[in-house]
Amino acid sequence: MEILKLFISFARIGFSGFGGYAMLPLINSEVLSNGWMTPVEISDIIIIAEMTPGPVGVNVATFAGIQAAGLLGAVAANLGILIPTLTLTFFAAVFFEKFKNSRWIRQALIGIRPACIGLIAATIVTLSVANYSIRTPRDWVVLSIGAVAMAGLCRLHLPVPAVILICAGLGVLFT
Repeated sequence: MEILKLFISFARIGFSGFGGYAMLPLINSEVLSNGWMTPVEISDIIIIAEMTPGPVGVNVATFAGIQAAGLLGAVAANLGILIPTLTLTFFAAVFFEKFKNSRWIRQALIGIRPACIGLIAATIVTLSVANYSIRTPRDWVVLSIGAVAMAGLCRLHLPVPAVILICAGLGVLFT
């Protein structure tokens, strides 16, 4: 029964999410409401999904499915998240080719962009609260490592793999 529940939950995410990072708030909500993981576990899975090759939604679905119901759970979650996307992409490609110069289509795409940015911002806030709320002295170290990551990316323009390695090293040394 849990396998079917995973498939339906991730199919719902696949049909209602826009893909990529915009799916994360939906995945977060679905996984928490079903009790498959805690907010910290979700954050850890998103971090791992970021570092592994492939689309973040598929990677998170894989890890969430494994956590909830093992290998079959991962298969169910992946099928759930991919089938809607593949189906909708096929039909969208057919219709987009026909209506690509339509004023309505261009205006709809303009409206979708800020919605995706809002979903990503909501995920950032949710994950930040889960990861950076100060409860112990160790949390100050975690907050500092996050600041180092932000500085490395935004100020020093370091490549993402370098920032990940630096922060992993800091985590090993100081936590």
